[in-house]
Amino acid sequence: MDLYKANTKNIEKAAEAIKSGKLVAFPTETVYGLGADGLNPIAVAKIFEAKKRPTFNPLILHVANKTQLNEVCFAENRLVEVLISKFWPGPLTIVLPKKSIVPDIITAGHATVAVRMPLHPVALKLIEKSEVPIAAPSANAFSRLSPTKAEHVENQLGDAVDLILDGGKCNVGVESTIVKITDSEIFLLRPGGLPVENIESVINTKLQKAIADTNNPVAPGMLPFHYSPKIPLRLLSRIKIENINPDKTAAIFFRNNNTGTKFSKEIILSKSGLHTEAAANLFSALHELEKENYELIVAEEFEEVGLGRAIMDRLNKATKRFESI
Repeated sequence: MDLYKANTKNIEKAAEAIKSGKLVAFPTETVYGLGADGLNPIAVAKIFEAKKRPTFNPLILHVANKTQLNEVCFAENRLVEVLISKFWPGPLTIVLPKKSIVPDIITAGHATVAVRMPLHPVALKLIEKSEVPIAAPSANAFSRLSPTKAEHVENQLGDAVDLILDGGKCNVGVESTIVKITDSEIFLLRPGGLPVENIESVINTKLQKAIADTNNPVAPGMLPFHYSPKIPLRLLSRIKIENINPDKTAAIFFRNNNTGTKFSKEIILSKSGLHTEAAANLFSALHELEKENYELIVAEEFEEVGLGRAIMDRLNKATKRFESI
């Protein structure tokens, strides 16, 4: 595995790696992705192997333009046009009927495919130079913390990746929002880096909440547990502080600690109280804390509005693994 600064020369090197069926980790505005040629099922299979990801969990295809979008799916829908004209490139993934060119391994056998156009210039240039849509989930081990820096990828996946493009810290910090569009309806599959309220204000209707089939999800991020650190993580509202040892506990807060308890280490996600800043710092904070020798990490709950909804989705799924502790 090699780590390269994301300049023009190295993006071209990474594109050649994609064309030859190799795995490339690259920055997007949301999190780092683990990419392969999205039309090459053998290359895509390496993603599942590297992440130890179950093959029933679909991937997202990343495109650089509308031509690629129309190559992989049927996008002739008014709602699709409205959303992509407003929010692409950006942290919005749309699930649409797929075309036969898309390998079944991408979609876990579903008749639909999840597609997005990333906003990050490195990601867009890599897709353009690769000349194919790039299949890419987050560049982490399955169910572990999402990577928002190149070093997070290096620490979790190591030599399972052929090349890592280092483009610095991701500025959104949580994965994309995923919606599914049918003929006349739109469903929220995963809250993410684009607030639900922003979508609803554009389409002038409420998103319907999809019923998740955890045994057969149609998009990533729909499993009940995900995004977990190595150290047990609990929400402050669901524990009794008097039952834990604060000297062996780290804590994550939105803007300040109002508990009256001093913890061994405390990380404030946004002193200014901005959900955008908190989301961008969430996974970096958890990566930092899981390297330490704490018995427990506790996190403050967020109001589920704007990006607070995406933050709570990540925290709820991250704590699911530790609920019996």
